[in-house]
Amino acid sequence: MSYDTQVPPAAPHTPLRNGLGTAALILGIIGTLSGVTMVLFWLAGILGLIALILGLVGKGRVKRGEASNKGVALTGAILGLVSLVLSVVGAIVTFTAVSAAVDELDKGIKDAAPKDPSAKAPSGSASKPAAADKNKALEDGDTLVYEDDLEITVSDPKPYSVDEYAVGHTKGNKAYQVTVVIENAGKEKFDATAVQLSARAGANSVTAEQIYDDKIGAGFEGTVMPGKKATVTYAFDAPKDAKNLTVEVNPGWTYDASQWELKIG
Repeated sequence: MSYDTQVPPAAPHTPLRNGLGTAALILGIIGTLSGVTMVLFWLAGILGLIALILGLVGKGRVKRGEASNKGVALTGAILGLVSLVLSVVGAIVTFTAVSAAVDELDKGIKDAAPKDPSAKAPSGSASKPAAADKNKALEDGDTLVYEDDLEITVSDPKPYSVDEYAVGHTKGNKAYQVTVVIENAGKEKFDATAVQLSARAGANSVTAEQIYDDKIGAGFEGTVMPGKKATVTYAFDAPKDAKNLTVEVNPGWTYDASQWELKIG
């Protein structure tokens, strides 16, 4: 007697889906490297979030038997979390640095602006000499005070005897010398090498050339330390009939230039 034995067909093989875990690992690595650079914190945040989600989903597939790369998915999820943490740190560092840079720029602009001489000095403090209106030209002997307590004074012009080898003097014109005093009453040292002077003369405001000879012509040099001052005498060439000399002093590129209207002739 024979028996016909039926063997049940084998269950169909379901292919494992390991793609999410692998993608999580790749994105987690890129996100972590981006977070380390700080500047790419925004990219680290985006990639980290995606890697974390894909890693967790991939780990769920492993648990259900649909995938076999548990270690890869778990590593991707961990790196995604690390990327998110680095993105937060990078954002804080970047925004703090930008804020500090903006504050320094604002401070530099405020320090470079001349003080308003109409403002009242605090009670008990000595007032500093300045022009009546910072928007008008100053006169001889006036002192302009900047926000960083840099004080500039231009003296009354005096006739100057030009050397025969002088440069900048035109025959028939007259030469005048002015003394410029820079006093550093602030707390930071001042680089005097950036100081620039120019002048115009007469009713037509023609350029008054600076005169150079063996006695005069060198400008400010070196550094003026807090509590110290520096004095330099300049000479300018003016038309014979000029009645005024306008001297402009620019302490440096972070400062506003100011003018002194001086009487000559």
